Order: sequence, then C-alpha cells, then structure tokens
Amino acid sequence: MKIKPRPAHERGQAEHGWLHARFTFSFANYYDPEHCGFHSLIVMNNDIIEPGGGFPSHPHSDAEIFTYVMRGKLEHQDSMGNGSVIEAGDLQYMSAGEGVRHSEFNPSTDEQTELYQIWMLPDQKGGTPRYAEKKWGEEKMEGENRLLFSGSGRDGSTKIRQSAEFSMAYLNEKNDLTLNIQKKFPHLWIQVIEGEINLDPHILGKADGVGIENQDSPLIITANQNTRLFIFRLGT
Repeated sequence: MKIKPRPAHERGQAEHGWLHARFTFSFANYYDPEHCGFHSLIVMNNDIIEPGGGFPSHPHSDAEIFTYVMRGKLEHQDSMGNGSVIEAGDLQYMSAGEGVRHSEFNPSTDEQTELYQIWMLPDQKGGTPRYAEKKWGEEKMEGENRLLFSGSGRDGSTKIRQSAEFSMAYLNEKNDLTLNIQKKFPHLWIQVIEGEINLDPHILGKADGVGIENQDSPLIITANQNTRLFIFRLGT
C-alpha cells in the first residue's frame, strides 16, 4: 500500500483578478509531471470567484464533472436546458458525454463564491449528456459518511459513467472513520474540505489531499477537529 500526501500549499495556482484557483493536479497552464491526476480522477480545483465573475459558455466532452459549493452561490446554465443557482452545501453533477456547453457565474454583487470542481474520466466515450443536483444546503450530517455518486447507483447515490464511488464524510472532533478494503476499488483519494484529520502518521488540514494506492489494510481516519472530507474509491 502506498500513501502519498498532497499538501495544500504545494498546489498549483492561477490568479485572474476575478478568479483565485488552486490546482491539486496539473490543469490549464499549470503542469507538474508528479501530479497529473490520480487514476480516473484528473481534476481537483479549489476556486474562489469574485462577485460577478465567472466562466462564460464553453464546451466539455467525455468528462464526469462534479461541483461542490462551499460558500456563496453559483449560477449554472447549459445547452441541455438546465439553469439554476447552486447554494452553499449543494452539489452538481454533469456527465459531458458526446458534448455539452455550460457557463458558471457568481451571481452575487458583494460575496465571494468558493467551490471545488472535480473531474473524472468516464469509462465509456460519448453518450447523451446528463445532469443532476443534490440540494442539501446546510443540512447537518455530523458523523455520517454519505455515498453521493457511484457507477452502480447503489443506496440512493447518483449513477455515473465510471467504476468509482464518491462520498462525503462529516466527522465530529475525536471521532474515527474506518475505511475497509474494497477489492473492487483498490485506490482511494481523500480531500479535506475543512477541519483536520490524522491518518497516521500524516496530519491533513484544510485543502490537503492524499492518495492511497492498492489498499491492503483498513484505514483509520481520526478527526482532530470537526471535519468535512471527500472520499473517492477508484477502480482504475
């Protein structure tokens, strides 16, 4: 089993005035040959968008795209006819399939928007684009590890085009979470949204990530403070 931390302060970055971006993996003009994705997980961007700023309509294809709004709001429009405002705590999923266009803006005049945008490679090319939202807002989920997206669509999760599982865990201070071996998903990526965890011997804080390849024993995560984190189980 190989464990490789990705400290937040080592991430790539871009500053565009209206956008303050941090890149866990190589993206756009940032390239690091040591960090070009992790198996099917290829983008982990942590963006802050200034009031009124945003991305005008642009195309995507053959990508599974997830957006999580940490604070503020995000206005979305796409060529499938979807249009909505994603609020803090909400998640959005878009399977670009054979091709889709979308735009994303901060609709506020005085408040920043902070978000994660995450891309996975699909396990098939093409197909009709798909869209889904999880409108949770500030719903409390202390002590819970909730499955959000999966290739099987099990347990109420949204079905995606990849043999992977994406969950979000909320841990209270001093609580533990055990991640047992799943032979179908031997690789894991853990991203700390906020708080701090101990994954012995590593201490991970806000925006730190860690990749685990070929898990061969249970992993015990201990929250050093109230913590939210993403957990990705990857088959490829």
